[in-house]
Amino acid sequence: MDVYGPYGLLVALGWFLFVLCPVAAAVAAVLAWRRPSRLLTILAGALLAVSLLAAALPAVPAPTVVTAITTVAVLVAAVAGGSPAVRLLLDRAVVDEREGANGGVVVGEREVLRGGEVIGLLERFAVAGAIVAGVPEALAVVIAIKGVGRFTELENGAVRERFIIGTLGSWIWAAAAAGVVLLVRT
Repeated sequence: MDVYGPYGLLVALGWFLFVLCPVAAAVAAVLAWRRPSRLLTILAGALLAVSLLAAALPAVPAPTVVTAITTVAVLVAAVAGGSPAVRLLLDRAVVDEREGANGGVVVGEREVLRGGEVIGLLERFAVAGAIVAGVPEALAVVIAIKGVGRFTELENGAVRERFIIGTLGSWIWAAAAAGVVLLVRT
């Protein structure tokens, strides 16, 4: 028996079209991460925003397969898309700093905030995963680990600013992506 009555095909088409948006956001995010491009980053962000809006609209519950595909797509978009998005933010907030050989910032003779991209990937996976899993307490653990791990490197104002901008940008991106799943589930 068709749950949606005579509109079943139309509802199925709507969910199919919806799923294309987070999947396209994930593809654009991965491409922007692998081949840095402002246009791809903005496209990934726009597709993520459209996914959020579209996920808030349906009056009928999403089928399990839609929720599953959306979850995988937004986790990929959350993890991969955050790096180029944070790069765009940091480009806007540049102060006189040199990038080090290991991706950090050179302060005096010392390179600090090394490994920021890898930490960001793990951080966004943990943030989005905690939100999707419904375990917001894990967010406190993530921020505590990051803060304690970087504490000794934050003595310089420019480094602190870069750390805060990167962290907030990363968390906002991951939370927005995870929000799509929360909206689809309701």
